[in-house]
Amino acid sequence: MLARVRCGALMGVDAVVVDVEVDMTMGLPFFAIVGLPDNAVKESKVRVIAAIKNCDYQLPQKRVTVNLAPADIRKDGTGFDLPIALGVLAAGGILEPAALERHLFAGELALDGSIKPIRGALPLAVAARDTGLAGVYVPEANVREASVVEGVDVIPVSTFRALVDALAEGVPLLPFRPVAPEAAPPSAGEGVDFTDVRGQEGAKRAMVIAAAGGHNALMIGPPGSGKTMLAKRLPTILPEMSFEEALETTKVYSVVGLVGDRALINERPFRAPHHTISDAGLIGGGSIPRPGEVSLAHNGVLFLDELPEFKKNVLEVLRQPLEDGMVTIARAMQTITFPSRMMLVAAMNPCPCGHAGNPAQACTCHPADVQRYRARVSGPLLDRIDIHVTVPPVRYRDLTPQREGESSNDLRERVSRARVRQAARFTRARGTHCNAQMGPRQIRRFCEVDAESGALLQNVIDRVGMSARAYDRILKVARTIADLDDSEAIRACHVSEAIGYRTLDRKLPG
Repeated sequence: MLARVRCGALMGVDAVVVDVEVDMTMGLPFFAIVGLPDNAVKESKVRVIAAIKNCDYQLPQKRVTVNLAPADIRKDGTGFDLPIALGVLAAGGILEPAALERHLFAGELALDGSIKPIRGALPLAVAARDTGLAGVYVPEANVREASVVEGVDVIPVSTFRALVDALAEGVPLLPFRPVAPEAAPPSAGEGVDFTDVRGQEGAKRAMVIAAAGGHNALMIGPPGSGKTMLAKRLPTILPEMSFEEALETTKVYSVVGLVGDRALINERPFRAPHHTISDAGLIGGGSIPRPGEVSLAHNGVLFLDELPEFKKNVLEVLRQPLEDGMVTIARAMQTITFPSRMMLVAAMNPCPCGHAGNPAQACTCHPADVQRYRARVSGPLLDRIDIHVTVPPVRYRDLTPQREGESSNDLRERVSRARVRQAARFTRARGTHCNAQMGPRQIRRFCEVDAESGALLQNVIDRVGMSARAYDRILKVARTIADLDDSEAIRACHVSEAIGYRTLDRKLPG
């Protein structure tokens, strides 16, 4: 007898519907799974057989062949356990095949028949809806994230026996219905505020500009000057995520199994990997590609502290995601694209000892050591960072409790106003949400400069020898500064300030 159950296979941050076809014929007991399964899927037959027996169902002593179609797509993960087990029971006559139609099933089986959570429940629910299925059965632990998808019933299941009994009796389990909109989960930066940062008004101004335009930023300064404090507080001044942004981010986290018990990740991510990370860990990869840190920071902030300490080959793989907002990973079997539209914020010392240019403490580094240290960050990568800002040592008078700067709420209001101006500007531009994402045509249209600003740009570029990419970055930052000033025109003062944020195009202190 032949039975068919629908499941799904992950392809990047999306999913495709897979038909689990189970054929049962006479012959010596045999259980085979075909259709490009990985090791986790191949091992599912052991879990399926044990779960069926431990739930007091009789497994027929026949030849069982399971085909995962389409057979040219690689299948991985443990989510195929549940549909395979249901297909075996349907092929053995315990379940009616009609009871399994119009729904998608996914879940990992424990040996006692309980159903464990899986990765990618949200993309699977999206695939079920887009295919026209009526509902999706997912483990109880995944029901909150899957329920974000409208237009499809999301039905939680906790045990294999309860599900089989319900399907056999024709009494379907009730779909999950959120009682009320969920409150936003605590932010990763809860308890931090820009008022904690003493002094550093210039660096704070640079962080506001970066947040307002979605620009990449690099902070250069001695140890203890507040670079990490500034970076950790950057998410507190970013505008709230839209539903579309939250859905995109949640899909990435769902694929790697990091959603937890949340329905939607509606706080902008802040990822800070250690400098020992590999290129696959940063950009994504593996034999079956998985998202890396740049994708986990999608719609948020990726912070690289001690930038020159990262391996050079690791830093160089950042070029494509910084330029295109996506990562393409090619393998012999498939090519996967992950989203990576994030803000890169990095910090570094001006030299190995960290005190080059510090008037209060002399640098002890040999000039050759300083040169090698700075050369670890290549020019093409620096070209893709819009804002370079020097963070000087903090003076004593700035550390006194009486001196308190603007709060994150105040700065966030200014950033949000600038983002509203940009949203109105880019209403017809697909994929463009902020100034940092402007393409060449949009730069020509929205970043016109007057004669005074043009002369200033010509003088600086001819004298310093900046690249064409650096020129575009200056115009984008100047556009953001003008937006913060509620100015439709870019004036010379805006261009001058934007040029001042190209420290590494000129010279590091030392």
